[in-house]
Formats: sequence, C-alpha cells, structure tokens
Amino acid sequence: MNLNIYFRKSVYLMLILALGTLNSCSEEVNENPLLATNVDPSFTITPVAGEVNTYMLTSQIKGVIDSYWDIGYGPYLGKMTEKIVLPDAGTYTVKHIAVGAGGASADVSHPIVVETSDPAKPNLVKGGFFNNAADIAQWTSAKLSPTGAAFWSFETGSATIHSAGGGAQEGIYQAIDVVKDKEYTIDMLVSSPSGSDETWFEVYAGKTVPVDGVEYKDNKVMGLSTWDGCAKSAFLGRLSIVGCVKNDRTASVSNVVKFDTTGKIYLVIRSGGSGNKFTKDGITIGRIEMRAK
Repeated sequence: MNLNIYFRKSVYLMLILALGTLNSCSEEVNENPLLATNVDPSFTITPVAGEVNTYMLTSQIKGVIDSYWDIGYGPYLGKMTEKIVLPDAGTYTVKHIAVGAGGASADVSHPIVVETSDPAKPNLVKGGFFNNAADIAQWTSAKLSPTGAAFWSFETGSATIHSAGGGAQEGIYQAIDVVKDKEYTIDMLVSSPSGSDETWFEVYAGKTVPVDGVEYKDNKVMGLSTWDGCAKSAFLGRLSIVGCVKNDRTASVSNVVKFDTTGKIYLVIRSGGSGNKFTKDGITIGRIEMRAK
C-alpha cells in the first residue's frame, strides 16, 4: 500500500491510540465545561540562520496543552517550539495537531519548499523510498525463510514484511560506503494498523557480509520488539520515535552509528515472530534514510 494513502487512512486512528479519546472542535454547544472549544493550531515557520535546511516551527501557546507534528512520517509528540531538518530538496507539508483541555484538538497544515539539498547530508540508502522497480532492485533478500513462511512484499512507496510466526523471519539488505569515525543516523517510517505478540523487527549496520540463510547479528542499531514493549498495538511513525530496541554500541535506544574503519557496511533489516501472533497486516516500512550526522 502506498504510504501516503496509508497515512491518510491511519493517522486519525493513531492519534486516538496516542491521545486516548480525541474530541474534535465543532460549532456545537459545549456540553462538557472541561472540554476546550476552538483550539487554535496555528503556527509559524522560520528558517534557522546559519543552519542548512533547518526550520523552527512555533505554535501559539494559548489553550494548547500538547503539540503533535507531522513532516511526512506520521504524527509525533513534540514541543510547542519544534526544530526540524529537511535535508533533501522538495515540497513538504507540515501539519500541526494542537491538543487542548479534555483532549479537544484541531490541526492545520503549511507547506515548506526546500530549494536545494544539503550536500553534506545526502541519503546514503539507495532505493529507500521504494518508488519504483529500480528502487526495489537495490535490495537483496537475506533468504532466511526458504519455505516462504515469512516474506517481503513491495508496493509503490513501501515494503511490508509478513510472517506466519513460529520463528519465520526474512530480511533485506544493501551495502553502503561509510567513513571512519564519522557519525551517521538511520531512520525510516514504520507502521502497522494492528498489534503483535512475540515479534521482532531489527535494523543492523554491520561490517560482516550477509550470508544467505544465516541470521544476521552484527551491530544492531534499532528496532521494534514486543518483549521490550513496543509494536504490541497499532503504530505509525519514525522508527527512532516508536522503536524500543537498544543500540548495541550505545546500550540505549539510539539511531546513531559510527564505524572504526572506512569502507563498506551492510544495512540489514530483518523481522519475524516466534509465536503465531505476528500482526496480520505485516509491518510496513518506507523512507529509509542513512545520513551523516
């Protein structure tokens, strides 16, 4: 499924899950005096001086308890003054969802036009947006599920991992050139409209060459794990925000990686389930990025 379409269908559900009962403002009589009316979601966008493709989003604060922002990865809880970076040229739609007393909410969107990409922070992942067959061809199957009990499917804009459980897993990977001692960040959009049990989704950036049929374990960076408390219910957002798997290097939840040699590393994404409760909808990914920090 195209992630843009999926987002439009799923964002309201995700906000309900994140915020509890979410009440929209309307012109009707407010029967609950504890429920805010006419929540104002307006915000301004200001380029940050001296920082490439960096913007400050500033919400008006009167009557706003929480600010949720979406820059194309699904809504996340942010600050009322939120700093964002958009490394690639393009037109972006920034949405602000303002939440007032009692969970009342309203939202507004504004465009940001980024004229030129930041040459210091190109996306090192090839085909990470799955826009076409050429993008999909950049990825190699890890061949972890010869029976087909776990498999990846591809749509325009996304890839989805499916598993029948019982330990069935599958992975995809590609080689990426990195520089010694430089820090990089890895991120992607992850989503599922239903929860799982006994499920893992892991991202690695290791120097070991993947071998067909062999479970990859070199330098885990981030992920989802029902044992660690995430992916048990529906989710939508950046893996760096909704994930809960610890980074092998930092021993904390972090999407930052660094390497002690210059050369090739392998970005490996693998997922599966031990029981029989891997989400029926699969785990969908898109907008995979690896950039110099």
